[in-house]
Amino acid sequence: MGLHIEWREGHSSVGKHALMLFALPGVGNVGKVAVEGLKSAHQCTEIARLHHTALPPLAVLDEQGLLAPPHLSLSSIESVTGKRIIILTGTSQPLEPEHQGGMAREVMQWLQGQNVETLFVLAGLMDVPTRKETFVVASSASHRIDLQSMGIDVRRDEPKSGAIGLAALIASIGPLFNINSACAIATTVGSSGDIFASQRLLEALDEWFELGIALPTGIQTKLTEKLAALAPNAAPDYVTELTESPDAFYM
Repeated sequence: MGLHIEWREGHSSVGKHALMLFALPGVGNVGKVAVEGLKSAHQCTEIARLHHTALPPLAVLDEQGLLAPPHLSLSSIESVTGKRIIILTGTSQPLEPEHQGGMAREVMQWLQGQNVETLFVLAGLMDVPTRKETFVVASSASHRIDLQSMGIDVRRDEPKSGAIGLAALIASIGPLFNINSACAIATTVGSSGDIFASQRLLEALDEWFELGIALPTGIQTKLTEKLAALAPNAAPDYVTELTESPDAFYM
């Protein structure tokens, strides 16, 4: 098993929460911008770091100026409505497709042991500038029915060519671990740090779940420079090896 959990700030479990959000750098950095914005706009506590041997061997300075090995960071915020939300994010993922699959399964197995019930992967879908839509793609029929009963726009025909990457696997394999996993998607032109698509995504989550997490206007400007460096300049070569369709998007 390549997963190692480093608990932080005296924590020893994820604890009770309304839902979990997961995002990595991707198309327009929509999901990554959204979760980093939430962490900046609310009191945020890092609960744990998830270290995995499949992550690229790049150690970087953390927010305390300490050299940290590659990891996913698990944090907790409390929204203005008093709901506790768990955020799992990072700056990289395994380079090899088989390692992405192995890491996804180990992370989901651990989350199952932490009694995580609902997980939304936040992502962007590249489209024309005039299309500004936000919707959810579920990974089980029962969860889809529940979401639709709440008035949530759940799509059955998008993304038409599928999605690839660690985030896509996390969003899709939840039913194997008794977790209601789904992907919340906002369309984007795909530019670096699409703040507007991220805001639209958070506003949709607010409307659907009454979370109180939309980004304040002042946060948007601060995030633009911070997150611009996270935008991938080009899709990795192995993307074309994972799917026969050139239209599948990297989540």
